[in-house]
Amino acid sequence: MWEHEQLVVRTGKRSGMTTMVALHSTTAGPAVGGCRMKTYERFTDAVTDVLRLSKAMTLKCSAAGIPHGGAKSVIVVDRPLTPQLRRQVLLDHADLINEFDGAYRAGPDVGTGPDDMVVLRELTPYAYCLPEEHGGTGSSSVPTARGVLAALKAASRHVFGTDDLTGRRVVVSGFGSVGELVARSLTGAEVIVSDVDESRRTDEFGWVPPDQAYEVEADVLVPAAVGGVLSPETVARLDVRLIVGPANNQLTDDGVADLLEKRGIVWVPDHVAGAGGVIYTLAREDDGIGHEAAMKRVDRIEATVGKLLGGA
Repeated sequence: MWEHEQLVVRTGKRSGMTTMVALHSTTAGPAVGGCRMKTYERFTDAVTDVLRLSKAMTLKCSAAGIPHGGAKSVIVVDRPLTPQLRRQVLLDHADLINEFDGAYRAGPDVGTGPDDMVVLRELTPYAYCLPEEHGGTGSSSVPTARGVLAALKAASRHVFGTDDLTGRRVVVSGFGSVGELVARSLTGAEVIVSDVDESRRTDEFGWVPPDQAYEVEADVLVPAAVGGVLSPETVARLDVRLIVGPANNQLTDDGVADLLEKRGIVWVPDHVAGAGGVIYTLAREDDGIGHEAAMKRVDRIEATVGKLLGGA
């Protein structure tokens, strides 16, 4: 069923590449969401991705009490990206963002970063997370990781009776910017990491291939890579008690949550656990508050998760 306000798809006049924005809701305020740049097997996969991600942003803002709606944008990479082509398609995307006249405001996502936001800002004022030297807050990885850890504290108290994970086994699936920060913060825990990029393997932590990360016997699973990883087939193989992570749209469909409950696995929704980045960015760039005050807003995720789990 169609839930979105708008889906706009354009072919860039400079790059000839496809760029799209899905606006899920502006009921609570202007919609915010990252710009994802990646290759898709089929065009319909890109559309499905942008629609699901934009809805998740509405849920994320709502759960965090942020006066914004949700949106998302996707740049479909259909050929090798030279620096010139990357710049061209980003400028094309800025043109599309401007079509929404402030109803959609973009930030970095998979495949993009603060430097790309600088390019967008050349043509549109509606871009967040520019590097600090350009007046922005830079990467949102640190507050995102902090939010995951806040969620993990509350959920651990609910499941294990304590937020001290010393001696417990934690699997972090996705050893990127956020996953690595979470892994390095789990002092005292036995941490096992996984990533599709073998070059990220380190002797500091245990390592398993990505296709085995959801089969390891552990106490906690932290999905920190791509979405759609929790399916009926995956849930049947899980041997964990708690799942908390920042990966967007972790469930292949809503029914998977019921399967997790039947197996006695506590799952903290990703739109709650992964909200630290958007909370921090909007607190700094929209509300104009300082770093520490913005981080305190991120820390409220712990109380939110506690309430969701029945006052843990």
